[in-house]
Amino acid sequence: MLKRFEPTAYALFRIVAGLLFLFHGLQKLLGLFGGHRVALASLPGVAGIIELVGGVLVMIGLATSPAAFICSGEMAAAYFMAHQPRGGWPIQNQGELAALYCFVFLFIATRGGGALSVDRR
Repeated sequence: MLKRFEPTAYALFRIVAGLLFLFHGLQKLLGLFGGHRVALASLPGVAGIIELVGGVLVMIGLATSPAAFICSGEMAAAYFMAHQPRGGWPIQNQGELAALYCFVFLFIATRGGGALSVDRR
């Protein structure tokens, strides 16, 4: 019965995931929303660029699969570089968001833009 809403629900999922992810880039690159600016020529700077550009691309659904795959990889790297050394489980090392974003973007990468995406047009 609810299957008919699936394309719209997925589009909203993709749009919200991209929007929330781009805010992380805005924090790092522009110091907005309680963030602190980082140097562009640094690992956090590269992460901020991926988050901002990748978030926008995923949100609008342009080059969705490659953009989401790169975002997923960034989150996997963030988890293993910054969180995993602090404890074995995401709940212990505050890595839940990185792990969740990793798998959200991996799912989006396999699914593509879907409805309401530039890729679809």
